[in-house]
Amino acid sequence: MTFRGLFDWTVVVLTCQHKDSVYAFQRELEIRQQRGSLSPRALLLTVSDPQERLGSGGATLNALLVAAEHLSARAGYTVVTADVLDDAHILILHTGRDFPWDGCSRAFCWMPIAATEQSVEGPVCCLDMLLDCLSTKVCVGSPPGVWVCSTDMILILPTAQKISWEGFSGVRVMSLPGDVSFAANHGVYLTDTEGGVRDIIYRGSEKRIRSAVLPDGKVPLVSGPVFFSRSVSERLLQTHVTPPLDGCTYLGMDSGAPPLQISLFLDVLMCLCSEMTETEFVNGERTGCSSPLGPQGAAVKSARSVLWKTLRGVPLSLVYIPDGRYDYLTMSGREHVVRLTDTGTERQILSHIQEMQCVSEGSRVINTVLEGSVRVAAGAVVQHCRLQGPIQVQPGCLLSGLDLNSSTYLQRMPLTSDIILQGHRVQLGELKLTVFTVLGAYDSLEALNDEAAGSFLNQTWSQFYSRTGIKPEELWAADSGLCRSLLDARLFPVFMPKGGPVGMEGVSFLLGGSGSAESWRAAWRLSLREVLSLTDQQGELHWREELFFSAGRRRAEDTLKGHTDHNLLPSIRAAVLGGQQGELLQTLDSVASGSSSDLGIAARSLACIADVLGCLAGEGRGGLRSGPAANPSWASAFSLLEQGKLVAGVQELAKQRVLWLNRPDLLVRAARHYEGGGQILLRKAVMSTHEFMFIGQSEMPPMGEWQEVECPARLDLSGGWSDTPPIAFEHGGAVVNVAVRVDGKRPIGARVRRIPKPHLVLVSTSGPPDCSVTTETVCEVLADLEDYCQPHAPGALLKAVCVCSDVVFVSSSLSLEQQLLERWGGGLEVHTWSLLPHGSGLGTSSILAGAVLAGVYRCTGRSYDTSSLIHAVLYLEQILTTGGGWQDQVGGLVGGVKVARSNATLPLRVDVEQLSLPQDFLSALQQRLLLIYTGKTRLARNLLQDVVRNWYSRLPAIVQNAEQLVSNAEDCARACSEGSLSGLGACIERYWQQKKAMAPGCEPAAVRTMMNALQPLTLGQSLAGAGGGGFLFILTRHAQQEENVRQILSTTQGLGDFTVHSVELDMDGITVLQKSREHAQ
Repeated sequence: MTFRGLFDWTVVVLTCQHKDSVYAFQRELEIRQQRGSLSPRALLLTVSDPQERLGSGGATLNALLVAAEHLSARAGYTVVTADVLDDAHILILHTGRDFPWDGCSRAFCWMPIAATEQSVEGPVCCLDMLLDCLSTKVCVGSPPGVWVCSTDMILILPTAQKISWEGFSGVRVMSLPGDVSFAANHGVYLTDTEGGVRDIIYRGSEKRIRSAVLPDGKVPLVSGPVFFSRSVSERLLQTHVTPPLDGCTYLGMDSGAPPLQISLFLDVLMCLCSEMTETEFVNGERTGCSSPLGPQGAAVKSARSVLWKTLRGVPLSLVYIPDGRYDYLTMSGREHVVRLTDTGTERQILSHIQEMQCVSEGSRVINTVLEGSVRVAAGAVVQHCRLQGPIQVQPGCLLSGLDLNSSTYLQRMPLTSDIILQGHRVQLGELKLTVFTVLGAYDSLEALNDEAAGSFLNQTWSQFYSRTGIKPEELWAADSGLCRSLLDARLFPVFMPKGGPVGMEGVSFLLGGSGSAESWRAAWRLSLREVLSLTDQQGELHWREELFFSAGRRRAEDTLKGHTDHNLLPSIRAAVLGGQQGELLQTLDSVASGSSSDLGIAARSLACIADVLGCLAGEGRGGLRSGPAANPSWASAFSLLEQGKLVAGVQELAKQRVLWLNRPDLLVRAARHYEGGGQILLRKAVMSTHEFMFIGQSEMPPMGEWQEVECPARLDLSGGWSDTPPIAFEHGGAVVNVAVRVDGKRPIGARVRRIPKPHLVLVSTSGPPDCSVTTETVCEVLADLEDYCQPHAPGALLKAVCVCSDVVFVSSSLSLEQQLLERWGGGLEVHTWSLLPHGSGLGTSSILAGAVLAGVYRCTGRSYDTSSLIHAVLYLEQILTTGGGWQDQVGGLVGGVKVARSNATLPLRVDVEQLSLPQDFLSALQQRLLLIYTGKTRLARNLLQDVVRNWYSRLPAIVQNAEQLVSNAEDCARACSEGSLSGLGACIERYWQQKKAMAPGCEPAAVRTMMNALQPLTLGQSLAGAGGGGFLFILTRHAQQEENVRQILSTTQGLGDFTVHSVELDMDGITVLQKSREHAQ
């Protein structure tokens, strides 16, 4: 179920039968508003009927009065005024009578439906389904007025209804189709050819019902929402001061007016029916409403007269929805079990099931915790329970509201098919306890015990009496007369005068298990009707909420430990809204601490804690989530994590966390530091790639001999971001890229030589020749290398290479001079260059790291292969703390077009497959690839952090995009192998859309303008790398389009400085140049 746009209700009123329900139901409405399924501007009111058996009409009048009174007070009036109805959209929902299969009424009966795209996790109850249907399919576009609907049904409308409201006035009813046989126990509308309502037939004869049949062979059921226009709502409101209708309202009751029951359909709407006469309306005896001939006959006639005078003449029209469906929640247990098992497709909804294989297809487990072997057969339902196996739930059964203590009884209880076993939280005076009831799914609750339909536990009453020795007079009082139904049978033991509350043993005896008739007789007992009327709905909802949050925490633990792609953010938001963040944080701390064997789990756990803290701060409060994470207060915890002391590190983080919870800005800063801790663990997890670095020994070249290495840049054709940890090892990655020369040159290189003086000379030059920048760093002592893990420190990359390649050991007791002399006979001089601008998107830094590593390894007499170099760069970037993926070094170190892959596992290993491409395709590709420098520097400082955060949260769109990145990369490799330029272009186009989905904001306006201008020339185009600026690469439809591209861009407004560059495929990758020797100082 997807919750769509919200209807902007002014007031939502929920009426309830019992005054004790008001607080509990009001909180449920407020929770829905907090979760976003009700407009934040809506005034929410829960109103108890001022008297029992008020009737739907009386409840509507009282609810309208309360709504108008609150709106009047808000508007500054001191009396109720109808002026407040002018622009008001009011929704009145009636909860109706008690429902035997849910102690919290039909409205809050949970349905086995997953609420997709819900930002805050929560149940889908009948009320939620109704609200969604009304707000998105029925009420859209309606003018100010009052909608009234009962919550005792489920409306299923496949499409939004196109209802014309232009010039509408009066009352409009919605109707869904039904069969004549079904209508025999319900109501139908009799209409004219213009859609006006002539009459309402309630429980009429078959002949009378058939007179309402429509051309489609169905009858229009009295099934649902009613709309009163603003003018009619005012008329109805006026009656609250008119006797005897004032007896329907709380004001009338407080003023001493006698109570009165009126029906919405058979009194209020009936007087609008065109065929109804005043005499028939006022004096008529109608099934389903108060009788004018009964004890209140005079008051009923008087009330009808007032309604006739007030409302007569108002047009009553019908909107028939032929493709809709109406499901009334009857008293039938079997119907309800079937309803639950036929709804939705998931076996478990908001539950934790330890052994999922024990739950059969076709069963439903709702808001439940099942531990051990709890076998749930097809067609069975378990809801709001916490059970410990071994337990067998037979087909057709419904178990509801059972706690862990019930498990012992269930394990030895003779539970057969089609049994309904419920635990009810009730309040008897000051005593709160759980009462258990057991019924047969096929039992008719209202059938008399001596009727053929009468049964208990799916057996005849005589069979029950014979088996137990119980007598009818023990179930019904002698004066109960004709009311001897199962609903009123005092079957269920509640309390032993000398022993206290009765548990499951009471129903165990009724089922034929342990217990005795003597114990049963000695107990205080209640009927199901009494149990329902005594239900502590606040306690019942609290029990369900406890289960909901407990199951949510367990699912979070399962999600993390099982590496599943379940989005935890809705659950986190729900926990924070419910004040359950403390328990959730403890769970996440525990998972993180216990994951030393899989640091990927620990890292994601810390990211989830950051999400909890961010939610506590509030949406948009406290600052941006991305930001620095180096506050000294957290240094101790970070140090422990760096040292591999996971448990102590997590404990220290939690200790520090407590001090940062009292302000939104502190919470956001704490979240950043938890993400920082997660990054430490992520880096340590990725460093497991060290296993795939195989560095050998070879002859050390002479002192002063340069080892010079050049590398091409890379263009990522598809799959980028899937190579980024943790995506690369949690989902698996695949990237297709190509090594290229830019303007005929390999733009990246390094040269290294040994020098006699025992120090390190690190020289780096970056940028095009006409505006290059050179920096030189000389390391004389070990302290000069200590900032090697700070990316922005001078010479950080080259320092990290020296550490990663074991040229020096920073933690050694030997000085830098001693180490260099002892191991290499002197120092090292390292020069690097890149002809590309900063932020080019062509993989410069990673490729440069590979070039420097290669030069250092050769200079110090060590051998390597390209695969080891790829993994060494990945390892190096973790040491350097820049993170990042593996595709850049693959692209520049391996020549040609290739596809590289990593599996969803640690340690992280990259496998590269060079693609064997047709020669004519290579030639065509060479002539159609162009690079355009956009003139925009790529500002992606927090881009990686945002992507990793969204991945850890497993936002559904991000998970889907990761899957599509990988599949598109495989399609791209296939297109290249088949020599399809159009196929390659399509993959590049898709890839650019995928990049934008992964990192929103990576397409500056000027770049968008540039790409739009070039669209007619191209088969595909994308910004290189992560996007945001740098180079745009295009695959043109025709060869040799460089001049055309320049001409188009030069005449396009708003592009700024751009340059067009030629591209040549480089089939060699990293290349060692001819050795040279210079005099070394």
